[in-house]
Amino acid sequence: MAAAVRLLPTVTFALLSAFPAAVSSRRDVLELGHADFDYLAAEHETMLVKFYAPWCGHCKKLAPEFEKAATRLKGTVQLAKVDCTAHSETCARFGVSGYPTLKIFRYGRDSAPYEGPRTAEGIYHYMKKQTGPDSVHLKTEEDLKTFVNNYDASIVGVFSGPDSSLLAEYLKAAGLLREQFRFAHTTDLKLGEEHGVTSEVTRDSVVAFTDYLTISSLRRFVRDHIYGLCPHMTLENRDRLRVRDLLTAYYDLDYHHNIRGSNYWRNRVMKVVSKYARRGLTFSVANKKDFLSELEDDFGLGTSDGGELPFITIRSKLGHKYTMREEFTRDGRSLERFLDDYFAGRLKSYVKSEPVPERNSAAVKVVVAESFDDIVNDSDKDVLIQFYSPSCPHCKKLEPVYRELADTLYSDPNIVIAKMNAVDNDVPPGYDVQGYPTIYFAPVGKKDEPIRYEGGREVQDFLKFLKREASHSLAFSGSKDEL
Repeated sequence: MAAAVRLLPTVTFALLSAFPAAVSSRRDVLELGHADFDYLAAEHETMLVKFYAPWCGHCKKLAPEFEKAATRLKGTVQLAKVDCTAHSETCARFGVSGYPTLKIFRYGRDSAPYEGPRTAEGIYHYMKKQTGPDSVHLKTEEDLKTFVNNYDASIVGVFSGPDSSLLAEYLKAAGLLREQFRFAHTTDLKLGEEHGVTSEVTRDSVVAFTDYLTISSLRRFVRDHIYGLCPHMTLENRDRLRVRDLLTAYYDLDYHHNIRGSNYWRNRVMKVVSKYARRGLTFSVANKKDFLSELEDDFGLGTSDGGELPFITIRSKLGHKYTMREEFTRDGRSLERFLDDYFAGRLKSYVKSEPVPERNSAAVKVVVAESFDDIVNDSDKDVLIQFYSPSCPHCKKLEPVYRELADTLYSDPNIVIAKMNAVDNDVPPGYDVQGYPTIYFAPVGKKDEPIRYEGGREVQDFLKFLKREASHSLAFSGSKDEL
């Protein structure tokens, strides 16, 4: 008699958490253009493509790191680049709106945006994880330990057999989500039993899933549980953590050489934040040294701020930023006061801003972050606001046209032509600025619904747009003919 095989009606899988100078050559970075992009990209299983502009400062900073990573990944993952000033059609086809933009391609198909760090080391490790199968097949306990102990979080599916229809569904989900998370699976139920996934008992490091498996349910489960209560934020996972309002404690965190010291501060943070876990704010810890430039640019912090003590910030998903100015106390009381003030709405958000100009009498009004509300959100005036970068050649080319536009409308009391340096000032929520120049129109009565300007870059183009959108008839200076 043939042996009976019992198939489980549901699947269980777990999230298991753990904290755990190459010579570059430009020839290792493939140069792609409109004529050869499709057939060259289709030759590679996995390819990372950088869409850039030669004048872009961030692109220049990334270039040597990208080249070093390309050399280290040679033979494993191909790195390529597209000059968007020479191949604008190709960049437009893939929705490139700012520079640099990095995308992952699989056999020529746009698979996912690159969401990892922008250093040679970070690119190397992030892209190494993009190779190989969508889900690693674990056959032994040693395989399982190796898989889960080398990364912050892992997703492991435990199935009744290789023919399980649920395994097939799981592999489909892994294929769609592999750019964000690492997947593995086993058909040995004993491996699952050792981690408690077949019972109601769970540990802090294991979260078991026993719902009906679909791609959507798996995505929700991973989103809600992948990082735990207070994960280690890195340059690689920061974008995924920041899709929600996030508090971060920055200090000298080092899980490779100082696990005890790293957990000392993390445990004190967790003791406090666990009381606020269900109030819409998420939490993390991070190595301050990895985020020094970001802390300086986004929060105005110097390298000595905080000393050995954790430095606390909150960054909302809408872009509002807050810092805890009181020194972190070991009993957690200062963090409690900070969180109480945050939830009570008593904190003033931090805004990076240039000084407000003492004189602002030119036709084009200069706006800084501190004066944005006074000028752009003036309820009595329509405002056309240009966000620019001082180093952007397109902005410099537009400058005389924009100035002529402002001169033309200088005598109109109902409209303001303005500009803001978006590099040295925080751009307010509601304005999506990914490239330069970016221009918006903030009309009277609809300041919370600014209109992105997508028209031509000549004076008559702007005037045509403003005549259509302005709340009042335009008044022209001098002898300028009305359209």
